Amino acid sequence: QLQFVESGGGFVQPGGSLRVSCAASGFTLDYYAIGWFRQAPGKEREGVSCISVSGTMVKYADSVKGRFTIARDNAKNTVYLQMNSLKPEDTAIYYCAAGATAVAGCPAMLDYDYAMEYWGKGTLVTVSS
Repeated sequence: QLQFVESGGGFVQPGGSLRVSCAASGFTLDYYAIGWFRQAPGKEREGVSCISVSGTMVKYADSVKGRFTIARDNAKNTVYLQMNSLKPEDTAIYYCAAGATAVAGCPAMLDYDYAMEYWGKGTLVTVSS
């Protein structure tokens, strides 16, 4: 069974940092672009960042550009999202996702979250003083 498991969320003060991880279980990440998405309370889910199969293409939402960094380690079957200079508006549940459709590549997947077939259960990030 294809499954993602996110971890690393938590509580942090504004300006702090967290690294969230997305580990694949039951399959290898080697053949998938991976996206990070988030959903804040009362808001729609949005694309945050993605990384291509090769790792050479990355994309960030304007709201996180310059603060977040995505990376993949295929040997560990894991994708990471390093989040620095966190703001209260970054508070959300963070999910990783992938798919096998035509829009499942990076950067397209950030605009087609509904087309992603494989999702984790998410990890909560809370930024507050």
